[in-house]
Amino acid sequence: MDKQKQKAVRRTRRRIGIRKRVSGTPMRPRMSVYRSLNHFYVQVIDDLSGNTLASASSRDKGMKIDGNSGASGAAEQVGNVIAERAKAAGITKVVLDRGGYKFHGRVKAFADAARKGGLEF
Repeated sequence: MDKQKQKAVRRTRRRIGIRKRVSGTPMRPRMSVYRSLNHFYVQVIDDLSGNTLASASSRDKGMKIDGNSGASGAAEQVGNVIAERAKAAGITKVVLDRGGYKFHGRVKAFADAARKGGLEF
């Protein structure tokens, strides 16, 4: 099998394992992360009602990103923005769904920025 396909299959398996254990409730919604090669996306989701409570991405208007919009600097800015938007929606505690990605690099930079912004997970 092609190396890229193997990586995708492994990530999908990790993602399924994470989703078995992690679920969002109205009191503690799930913060779902997706990273592409060029951008970084986050949603805060209440799984019981199926609603997205807040979202942010490196593609949003008003993002001042120096250099690559998929880099860890952009992920930090997205972390700050999602923390602000979640607080505005009355959310302080969330459960992190890293989407099968390792807690390293961009995902870690995002999580640290969101914690500094006042979110607990």
